[in-house]
Amino acid sequence: MTAFRMPGAVVFDMDGLLFDTEVLHRAAAQDAAAEHGCVLPDAVFLSLIGGSAVDNRARLLAHFGTGFGIDDFEACWSRHYAAHAAGGPALKRGVAELLTLLDALGLRRAIATSSSHEAVRRNLAAHGLAGRFDAVVARGDYARGKPAPDPFLRAAEQLGVAPGTCLALEDSPHGVRAAAAAGMTVVMVPDLVPACDADRRLCATVAEDLHAVVQLIAGCG
Repeated sequence: MTAFRMPGAVVFDMDGLLFDTEVLHRAAAQDAAAEHGCVLPDAVFLSLIGGSAVDNRARLLAHFGTGFGIDDFEACWSRHYAAHAAGGPALKRGVAELLTLLDALGLRRAIATSSSHEAVRRNLAAHGLAGRFDAVVARGDYARGKPAPDPFLRAAEQLGVAPGTCLALEDSPHGVRAAAAAGMTVVMVPDLVPACDADRRLCATVAEDLHAVVQLIAGCG
């Protein structure tokens, strides 16, 4: 566990941290597997959360077999996800309050995600949050995805701050490892995957939700 101090900036993951998208992705992936006459065990899906596209394709092929039509499966997954998320994914608890606090403190913030820029724009627009982040780093903006530190390093670069001054908020083990490797102070807010001992060793703390993060930052004032 590392010490917590007032950050110079905050870097957010998106899926499962800002928006309740992971439950929708799980349902969509399982629907896609059923459409392909397969089963996607929950343990396999959970291993994908927060991972890079390249790594996740390898994990899926390891499960389904090397001859599996991964491109068709991913397209089917995307189609089912669009149906599940038609009304927009729910906002996670504490997001609005945390952004209000960061505004009051004058703290810059970024999103560092494995998802696409289009997914970020769609989710932010669904909740009127467009313009509430100073930078967005998404798939295609970095050479290596999480658990490599590249997305977080790129976010710090776009914010114009040193990575070591940043607080990173993550819900997944892959994301926690990436943020810690970037040298950021990490707070894990678990979603579908609970924190394990290895995650806790990399984090300043594990928070129940973003309301707890509000209290953590406010307590530094």
